[in-house]
Amino acid sequence: MSLPDQGREAEAAAALGFDLSECAQEPIHRLGRIQSHGTLLAVEADTGTVDTAALNTGCLLGIAAEELVGGPITRVLSPEQWAEALEIGAQHEAASLVLPVSIDVAGAPRMFDVTAHRQGPLLVLECEPRAVAAPHFAHFYQGVRRALTRLRSSRTAAECYREATHEIRALTGFDRVVAYRFDGENGPGEVVAEELTAGHEPWLGLWFPASDIPPQARRLYRDNWIRAIADVDDISVGLHPPLRADSSLPLDLSNSVLRTVSGFHLEYLRNIGVKSSMSVSVLREGELWGLIACHGYGAVTIPPELRAACEFFGVAFSLQLAVIEEREQAEALTASRERLGQIIPRVTSDLEDSLLAGDDAFRTLLEADGAVLCRGGRSVISGMSVPPALLENLRARAAGLAPGTVWSTDRLSEEPDHPDDMAESGPAGVMMVALSRSGDFLAWFRRARPTARQWAADPSRPVQVGPRGERLTPRGSGAVFRAVVHGQSLPWTPTDRATAQELWRTLTGLVLRHEAELAALNEQLRITNSDLDAFAHVAAHDLKEPLRGISNAATFVIEDAAAELDATTVRRMLTMRRLAGRMDDLLNSLLHFARLGRGGLHRTRVPLGRALDSALDVAGERLAESHVRVIRNDLPEVYADENRLYEVLVNLLVNAAKYAADRDDRTVEVRVDMLRPPSGGPPQQTVVVRDNGIGIPSDQQHDVFELFRRLHGPGERGGGTGVGLAIVKRIVERHGGELWLDSEPGRGTTFFFTLGQEGG
Repeated sequence: MSLPDQGREAEAAAALGFDLSECAQEPIHRLGRIQSHGTLLAVEADTGTVDTAALNTGCLLGIAAEELVGGPITRVLSPEQWAEALEIGAQHEAASLVLPVSIDVAGAPRMFDVTAHRQGPLLVLECEPRAVAAPHFAHFYQGVRRALTRLRSSRTAAECYREATHEIRALTGFDRVVAYRFDGENGPGEVVAEELTAGHEPWLGLWFPASDIPPQARRLYRDNWIRAIADVDDISVGLHPPLRADSSLPLDLSNSVLRTVSGFHLEYLRNIGVKSSMSVSVLREGELWGLIACHGYGAVTIPPELRAACEFFGVAFSLQLAVIEEREQAEALTASRERLGQIIPRVTSDLEDSLLAGDDAFRTLLEADGAVLCRGGRSVISGMSVPPALLENLRARAAGLAPGTVWSTDRLSEEPDHPDDMAESGPAGVMMVALSRSGDFLAWFRRARPTARQWAADPSRPVQVGPRGERLTPRGSGAVFRAVVHGQSLPWTPTDRATAQELWRTLTGLVLRHEAELAALNEQLRITNSDLDAFAHVAAHDLKEPLRGISNAATFVIEDAAAELDATTVRRMLTMRRLAGRMDDLLNSLLHFARLGRGGLHRTRVPLGRALDSALDVAGERLAESHVRVIRNDLPEVYADENRLYEVLVNLLVNAAKYAADRDDRTVEVRVDMLRPPSGGPPQQTVVVRDNGIGIPSDQQHDVFELFRRLHGPGERGGGTGVGLAIVKRIVERHGGELWLDSEPGRGTTFFFTLGQEGG
């Protein structure tokens, strides 16, 4: 893993030969050495054959490593002990289980504490000589029981830290015990609680650079609860063979309790005067939260029982800390829900405008300086301005997250996709909740909040010349370095994340409810329209038959008895037949209008000139009779249903013939322009049909599109039912377009219509 930028900058500032990147890249789990107060055997679990042995087995077990490797483990352990070790090694967290074993060394029994764990096909056995005849189980049990009782009484996280350091020091007797909390996964650490003997300088409240504990060390702390170093000046012991045949690498000692540590870390401890140490990991939801770090100013070997007790305490401390933090988060979330309750009632189906209203209630929900809702390609921003490039980055990130997922950072400038041209006054931290797979999201922003910190080492120069040379030197002459952290916002808390998810769940319910209501209304509208279309069709069809009978009866009376009827009766019978015929025409028009609402559209790219030619086959004769000349130029393609477009053009051309003016140069022109429709938006392809006829008064222009509405009497201007322009309007709207007109009496009328967007 590469060294963080902070470490590289610090190394350059130090201008020394020490390379921090070596520390960050060191394979500390394969150093090939163990601490010398114990020994190690790696045994093939299936066969019981010793694969690897520490070089000190001769002095501790009485058999040299070279003799043990390749032979059976039963030269050291009895078959019963080997079977018990296999059983222990098969268990999870086996390193905390201690197997007391008596081994014959040079003809005399010697007691060992053995821990066992699996490492691939091998069972790794670590043997530590027992310093006393019997374990101090009762002493450790009482100490842990007392410690857990005090820990459970803690009401706040700060109390929990203090109790943890106090009880671990009481159990172990180390000179200094600190609770050390990491600021982020790879960030620096802060000492939040401390217990120490008199005469030593306190570290409480100090920060230590992230380079003090490199990433690979943090991974091992996460995977192992306990890490003990008996003596920083221990010569350590190698393994035989030093490299395994199957990998050409040293044995993987990731879970070893005797594994020696990095030379860099040993030098670090020596430079601060520490002779022995132990670390107890603190985990939060499976991730490394921090450490309980113990330092001794003399060599100390921690027996396995005490390590097990401290490990157990570390687990309990992690759980208690989680309980306290969850309780604090629950209380904070209750307050957030009260604020959320003031926002939700005002949310309507217009989510963007109603959620981010003019006040700052939505931003203060998470104590943010700005907020944005990006939905359906539209972004609504409240509070501080947000660069468009950042919104695009967040939209791309949201598209890769499951809806409801929360992502946050308080160091936006360190993100790989951070815009290079971001202003310093822009957001420093962001919390985002993904709303959909299409990239919709809701986000809050915070400005940078410069924070003063006291460092135990100059954060710009963690590498200095110490008493032992150019190595990590965390303190110098009791100096405290004060520095201000820039480019970082206030951190987003777990409560903030929970509030964001709570809001997402609430909004999801509201949106789904609004969508369900809209779907129900659309379904009601569909049923209503279907009923209206069916009624119009059935009514018109059923009325045609009696009308035809009335018309035929009137015709028969006129033909058979006209000579016997007086003139008034004959006139009335002719009127009856004429009105029946007009009613039949009206019903035919109604049937046609109703069918337009039911049939689907088949839209393609249509040459407008071809559609005009087809329309002139029908309307051309009427235009010729009215002496109206058609003007046309090269016409482009339009995206439309060709049959419906033909009907539109026929009706508009016939309309031009009907309402031609009493003048010699009667014309109707068809062309295409790019115009902005009355509803707004960008210019669109618009078909224009312009005549120089009699025109339409302004107060009657909206009436011409109504069904059965004519501005002249039934027998004037060529008659008709008044359905033509209503049909034109319905066809255009079914295309997703708009129809409008511009007219002035005596100067003609121009009809404009669009046909919607291609693909719409």
